[in-house]
Amino acid sequence: MREKLREMTLEALSAVLPITLIVFAFTVLVSPAPIGIMMLFLVGAALLIIGMGLLTTGVDMSLMPLGNDIGVSMTKPRKIALICAVSFVMGMTISFAEPDLQVLSRLVPGIERMTLLITVSIGVGCSLLLAVLRIILSIALSKIIIVCYSIMIVLAIIAPHNFVPVAFDAGGVVTGPVAVPFILAMGLGIASIRSDRVSTEDSFGLVALCVIGPVMSVMLLGLIFNPEGASYVPPVIPAVETTRDVMLQFAQALPRQFIAKAQSTWPIVAVFLLFQLLTRHYHKRHFIRLAIGFGYTYIGLVLFMTGVDVGFIPVGAFLGADLAGSGMKWVLIPFGGLLGYFVVAAEPAVHVLRKQVEAVSLGVIPGAAVQRYLSGGVAVSLSLTMLRILVGIPIYWLLFPCYVLAIALMFFVPKIYTGIAFDTAGVVTGPMTSTFILPFAIGACINPERIMLDGFGTVALIAMTPPVSLQLMGVLYARKEKLAVPARRSDTEDDEIIVFSEDEGEDEHEQR
Repeated sequence: MREKLREMTLEALSAVLPITLIVFAFTVLVSPAPIGIMMLFLVGAALLIIGMGLLTTGVDMSLMPLGNDIGVSMTKPRKIALICAVSFVMGMTISFAEPDLQVLSRLVPGIERMTLLITVSIGVGCSLLLAVLRIILSIALSKIIIVCYSIMIVLAIIAPHNFVPVAFDAGGVVTGPVAVPFILAMGLGIASIRSDRVSTEDSFGLVALCVIGPVMSVMLLGLIFNPEGASYVPPVIPAVETTRDVMLQFAQALPRQFIAKAQSTWPIVAVFLLFQLLTRHYHKRHFIRLAIGFGYTYIGLVLFMTGVDVGFIPVGAFLGADLAGSGMKWVLIPFGGLLGYFVVAAEPAVHVLRKQVEAVSLGVIPGAAVQRYLSGGVAVSLSLTMLRILVGIPIYWLLFPCYVLAIALMFFVPKIYTGIAFDTAGVVTGPMTSTFILPFAIGACINPERIMLDGFGTVALIAMTPPVSLQLMGVLYARKEKLAVPARRSDTEDDEIIVFSEDEGEDEHEQR
């Protein structure tokens, strides 16, 4: 357990360190920041590393085994009504515990926070229900995605125009470090019951569908509330002058995070205890291990969110506003691309997906390659996001063509790449995106009246390119595989000829 924690902490260090160095370099060379804000950022980065190490260790120990076991147990009876009910409840429960959704619900104006949380949770519940039924009934993921994306585009056209970016952001933030591991493991557990040739391919795609449901449900909410006159209230940058002021900010935030994370994670603990009472699935030793894992997850979430809430949000908002207000505002475009390339490595859910992909594909799809293509896609997304903020490009002009391209590529890649590619749209939009990139983009909005249109939607734009980049990777890998097959056949034929000649020579020698 200690070795696992050490490994995860070192992994978190390697993920967070590049972003910390980039931001620090920019505040020294391009956009000087007050020393107090930078102290908040550096202490926040330290908490981020420790919190991510604990969080990913706890998720591996608790949420992933629990998700897999629930997936197996609920599909064994083959009772569709039970499967639907469990899937819907688990979707709602897991989304309530997602820290990224908690952040977004505090930022969105015009709608009461709990109303937005319930709406998004219902959307995730419906999506997970649909995703589970797809695996059990062996329905092609491409067909469901085409139908769902078509409905989503129609809703985007008729929904209030300044609320559409918020709706797309809701779909991105709901799949973070808590939801993604659980959902991916649950998909593997359900698929393992089928044990047919394509069951492992169908285990992917759950996260992709769980992104779509919240977008639709929030758009429908926008039609009801129609928050046209809502105004955004930017986050307050704390005034800190001494190291005591810095530590006081974190000391005040920690108790709040302990309470907030207890409120958001207790439904998952309740599901775990109920599952144990009903099935008696875990022996004492295994039960204690899962309980310790939940403890790690909880403490990791508290430290992680304290770091990003106190340290990363103020620096993100400050940097965005300072660069946009200077004569170097076009630096936002390359800076956004640089942030995008490295921010993917800092997302805990990305590491979970990488391991899952390598395990399911038996190493055929390298996790490092998935990381590279994801980083490249998000770099393009954030560069386009900064360009959109500076020029005022409508979000539809970027999202819709990218969706069409992603859907078109589905017909040219192996099925397993389609599920993985659309899952990545959810995993790249985790805590780093919602708590640093989103405030950075909002701060960069020069016109305060366009914050709802240009600032929000950043999470959605980050999620739009990974399905394209991962499917392009699938096209290249499939082509390499086709080219490798004739070469292997040729080598085999040559070997057979040589063996035949040797045998023939031996036969002739024996005859003589």
